[in-house]
Amino acid sequence: MKFLASLFIILSFTSFGQDAKSQGILDKLSTKMKGQKSFYIEFTANIKNTSNGTNESETGKGWVKGNKFYASYGDNTIISNGVKTWTVVKEEKSVYETDANEDDEESMNPKKLMTIWESGFKNKYEKEDKLNNEAVHVINLYPKVPAKVDYHTITLYISKASNELKKAVMKTKDGTTMTYTLTKFTSNPTVEDTKFVFDIKKYPGYTLIKD
Repeated sequence: MKFLASLFIILSFTSFGQDAKSQGILDKLSTKMKGQKSFYIEFTANIKNTSNGTNESETGKGWVKGNKFYASYGDNTIISNGVKTWTVVKEEKSVYETDANEDDEESMNPKKLMTIWESGFKNKYEKEDKLNNEAVHVINLYPKVPAKVDYHTITLYISKASNELKKAVMKTKDGTTMTYTLTKFTSNPTVEDTKFVFDIKKYPGYTLIKD
């Protein structure tokens, strides 16, 4: 659960003045994402801290449709029907149930990953760069209330050609770096609503823990 919690916990706050160039790029990206009825992503996630020897990676994938999402990463799964969210942790044989609104404030999910810049941050355009031979905009996000969060910077890499998020790197105050690299993005796939239905019967022997 430590890796899961470290990888997915993040807080959000209200917005104020931004860097004009970076804000323009992020606004276009937001408009593109809001035009999606659904989307599918594949990603790799890495958490690294040289001081304590942590270096763990997982691959994952996620489906989003409106306010519903389904994500799997390693042996763990997050399912949300927009009302409730269930986090399935295979190692613990536990399922954690929370209200979706509460979860949206405190945790990362595929939809939030793809819209993380929209609230809670100042932003600054850093430079143009290359990522896997693709031209990208590099934009830094800084929390507006630093004392209330464990991280100090999130760096976004956004494709110049496709206007898509390619990578997000979060740096925490304890020296941990969490990196999400998007390896696939599919616009408006057909996703049945049954994808976002949680059934405890599919997890025999698991303990359901309600927040």
